[in-house]
Amino acid sequence: MKKILLFAFTCCFSHVSFSQTETNDLIYRRSSLYTLMVSDKNQDYAEIIENAFVNYPIPEKFNSHISNKRTIPKIVNGSVSKKELHDLQLQGITDFLNSNDIAKSMIAKWFNRSERGGFNMELISERGYYNASDLDVKIANQTERGNALIADAGEELLNNTFVVINNFKYTNKEKVAKKTNSILSAVSSIAAESGAADVSAIADVTSEGVDILGKGYVIKTDSYLYKLVWNDEVATIFYNDLWTEDENLDLDRVKAFDNSNIFSLEYIGMESAWADLQSTKYTTKSGEELITIASLKASDAVIAKLQRSYEVFRTKTPLLSGDPITAKIGLKEGLEKGDKYEVLEQVLNKNGKTEYKRQGVIKVDKSFIWDNRFMATEENESELEYTTFKGSKNKYYSGMLIRQIN
Repeated sequence: MKKILLFAFTCCFSHVSFSQTETNDLIYRRSSLYTLMVSDKNQDYAEIIENAFVNYPIPEKFNSHISNKRTIPKIVNGSVSKKELHDLQLQGITDFLNSNDIAKSMIAKWFNRSERGGFNMELISERGYYNASDLDVKIANQTERGNALIADAGEELLNNTFVVINNFKYTNKEKVAKKTNSILSAVSSIAAESGAADVSAIADVTSEGVDILGKGYVIKTDSYLYKLVWNDEVATIFYNDLWTEDENLDLDRVKAFDNSNIFSLEYIGMESAWADLQSTKYTTKSGEELITIASLKASDAVIAKLQRSYEVFRTKTPLLSGDPITAKIGLKEGLEKGDKYEVLEQVLNKNGKTEYKRQGVIKVDKSFIWDNRFMATEENESELEYTTFKGSKNKYYSGMLIRQIN
């Protein structure tokens, strides 16, 4: 059967004309994200860092899938080697996620579990742009199309659900820099203290003196990425043995879900990122404000690095326009000159499942990269509101999806 071109999903998307002055809220299926942080009450400004993180919204290219906790207790105490630190942090975080049933809580959120214990498909219908009645489990168990839609929702939505755990480290550059009167020594000391891999992450040694270099704050975060496991085996057990609805509640199934241990998170990998903010005589920001800004910038930076490093975590983004080729992503997402993106067209196969067909490749135009980082409007005078790409003309249109390939 001929594939049907999707402007969105089951006729929910309407083609929107491009406007340089009006932001288009394009409809597409986003990955879902749940973020937590390691809470170290003993480090300086711990409360400021924690408040900044907890109150910062999930990046808009994701659906927020926060289910309950936002912090976990400090994992590692004492002085250990870098290798030991990574291993102990990873094991401690994994143990916390397992012992606190974080995966199960995320499944409960996906299926909108009520206080009584019943499930429904409202959230999945809303995020996937499905017709809610088509996703009714009773229907799905009796029809080929219903089963296809259930499988599609699992692959498109549940299977693209992630957890990121941030472990922040705060460094006061002034305290470190006062121990030396050499620019290079100061940079090296600050880099070592904050855990930076190289001095270029901390300062431009050719233009800053010790008195300026050694002011401000470095916030580093080590971030660990996990993916919710949803496969045919888990789905079969869930629908056949655990599914129940409030209208006809099966208390045995409610109890079975509460006692189940089939849900899990798969560890994908980790990345580190830094944010370095100067506190000089030219700034009007307080130290607390700078720490907040640095914490949020580090959070954004590490999400971008995780996406660059791990293909499974890369999100799709809708094109804002086809001529010029533009999208609402930029430096906040780690965009760099030379980055290439594949352009995807969404299609439905004969069973109603979503597929993505590559229509071409586009490249970031280095002259028109949007700086959408936190506080960017206060730090530069750029008026860009999107990033422009180079590619074939008259081939792409608003609503097509792009995904990084390098």
